[in-house]
Amino acid sequence: MRKFIILCAAWLGGWGLPAAAPLPDILIADFEGTNYGGWTATGTAFGPGPARGTLPNQMRVSGFQGKGLVNSFYGGDRSTGTLTSPPFKIERPYLKFLIGGGGFAGETCMNLLVDGKHVRTATGPNTRPGGSEELNWQSWEVREFLGRTGILEIVDRATGGWGHINVDHIILSDTPAPRWRENVQRQFTAERRYLFLPVKNGAPKRWVSLLVEGRLERDFDIELADAAPDWWAWVDLRPFAGKTLVVQVDRLREDSQALELLEQGDAPKGAQPLYREPLRPQFHFSAQRGWLNDPNGLVYHAGEYHLFFQHNPYGWNWGNMHWGHAVSRDLVHWEELGEALYPDALGTMYSGSAIVDYRNDAGLNAPDSPAILLFYTAAGGENRQSRGQPYTQCLAYSTDRGRTFKKYERNPIVPNLTPGNRDPKVIWHAASQQWIMTLYVETNRVHSIFFFGSKNLRDWTYLSRTEGFFECPDFFPLAVPGETGRHLWLLTGASSEYMLGHFDGRQFTPATPKLPGHLGRDFYAAQTFSDIPPADGRRIQIGWLRAPAPGMPFNQCMSLPLELSLTNTPDGPRLTMWPVRELAKLRGQPIAAAPLDLVPGAANPLAAARGELWEVRAEFTPAPGAVFELKLRGAEIIYDAGHQELSVNGHRAKAPLREGRQRLAVFLDRTTIEVFAADGLTYVPLPFMAKAEEQGMHARMRQGQARFETLAAYPLQSIWP
Repeated sequence: MRKFIILCAAWLGGWGLPAAAPLPDILIADFEGTNYGGWTATGTAFGPGPARGTLPNQMRVSGFQGKGLVNSFYGGDRSTGTLTSPPFKIERPYLKFLIGGGGFAGETCMNLLVDGKHVRTATGPNTRPGGSEELNWQSWEVREFLGRTGILEIVDRATGGWGHINVDHIILSDTPAPRWRENVQRQFTAERRYLFLPVKNGAPKRWVSLLVEGRLERDFDIELADAAPDWWAWVDLRPFAGKTLVVQVDRLREDSQALELLEQGDAPKGAQPLYREPLRPQFHFSAQRGWLNDPNGLVYHAGEYHLFFQHNPYGWNWGNMHWGHAVSRDLVHWEELGEALYPDALGTMYSGSAIVDYRNDAGLNAPDSPAILLFYTAAGGENRQSRGQPYTQCLAYSTDRGRTFKKYERNPIVPNLTPGNRDPKVIWHAASQQWIMTLYVETNRVHSIFFFGSKNLRDWTYLSRTEGFFECPDFFPLAVPGETGRHLWLLTGASSEYMLGHFDGRQFTPATPKLPGHLGRDFYAAQTFSDIPPADGRRIQIGWLRAPAPGMPFNQCMSLPLELSLTNTPDGPRLTMWPVRELAKLRGQPIAAAPLDLVPGAANPLAAARGELWEVRAEFTPAPGAVFELKLRGAEIIYDAGHQELSVNGHRAKAPLREGRQRLAVFLDRTTIEVFAADGLTYVPLPFMAKAEEQGMHARMRQGQARFETLAAYPLQSIWP
């Protein structure tokens, strides 16, 4: 009879009749609370409650669900303990869970106990240096224990490397955890401009390799979507047109649709049209897709300003460092050209600089075409191809006006000095007739800038060092106002703090202590343009504004282009930063309300101004102790003349009156606000997102009065087509 029933079931399945639907899963624990609830902890490894992701000094933890998980790295790998569940009834044939961390049986594991006996156990995957903190699905078949009571025990008894365990989302289920496929491939012929990749923010990272006719051309990690993506990244296929491509993913669940979702196309793919996304900055440069940070290689050549930048084309967060590339003819409107430098066997592409080699000192020019040279850090060990390689300094060049770049065949040009040496900035020093490279180097836990000299841009000799600056150096002269022919050299690092001093072609001699640059927040790693024509004479800088764009397929933006100068103060020459004049072409018809005397209780002179994107200019002479307030789409800018202090959304900065006057410039974009005061001595950049319903502005005196020579609000146009 039993055989007859089985055969009948098989025949019914063959006729296409539906099988019984799986019963709903039963959640045992998701660890989303602030404590462990009914679970009992011993020792210290599991902390006071579930971790919220990665713990201090731990590699990035991924693959867990929600916001919380069990993570026994609390206190580091030396801590130990156990975490035991309350009893539960086993009501499904499978118990599924996410697990990662150490792979030591009996020491970093999760056990199932039935009737006090260990009947199942699982560990993480890692036992050696390296590895990943990613959690993956495992399951136990527990059919034989249906109806009985079980207890889970999560154990951390290990104290060495990988001496911890990560667990999340434990469920009873009718189905087992999906199995894994290794090195899964899909083949294409490159027929369109782009290959689109589905991205799910927060998904476990997968390594993707692009092989072109058997040769590895691209290799990167990506939060690959197994089903519907949050957004689409892309690979530029133009260099491989007509060739056979193989996309290989290191590991995919058997139910993943990631490879099936890959497709080619000729126009960017996304839910919103490019540059029309809700949080897209409208007059600050941002990358089309993915993460952006440090500006790199700012250089002017053949009528174009070149902006290179640290770029992860495949993720919303930092990683996979490439050099992205955009150009502009007016410092306002930008065209993104794609990636200029890709990671290679020496490392990922960290920050650096660019020059135009008009004299052909490097010997890389083409006839009638001076080369643009890029100097960059190859960050060894930051990608799979460069495991075991150190950080070194390298060279790439272009002889087609910066449209394509070739890496110098004898890279690196500066070997590794200490771990993490990086960010070469190269300039021409006319007085000593040599090229100078400044480079960040940490020695004996001291942050330093090393100076090197070269005649041919390929061979570099150590000259000297200056201590006290961290990352992304820049070095250039600025004219001292009122003293014809005199200039001071400015040395700065990523924080924008600076020293003024003298340079003799070998040694920088400071004439000032380290001074603050910007006075805001989240402005970092700024760089100035090389090779701006002498007829222009300006020193123009762009910085990275750390202004997130949550929910968008891109993240972060650049600052406004800033003109740098020196001005005389009672303390000596000091740096000023002011928005470049070219930005005025974005202005619409102003709401102007000056000249006027403004007193407390007066009508709002800017009441007619309503809109999204704004530039506000004010020049006024305040009475002693007067306080002026400007509210702009919810942002609050206050100038206190008594304390000569500027406040932007509660962030305070000194802003002295200049000959009794104050001059303000305010730029408000979708994710940023930048405020300039005191003729540029005060620059306050901040991330800020106005609410959609906040459209107006209000100008008033909180106390005292002021005479306004200028008070105007300009609606601004978008820089994007």
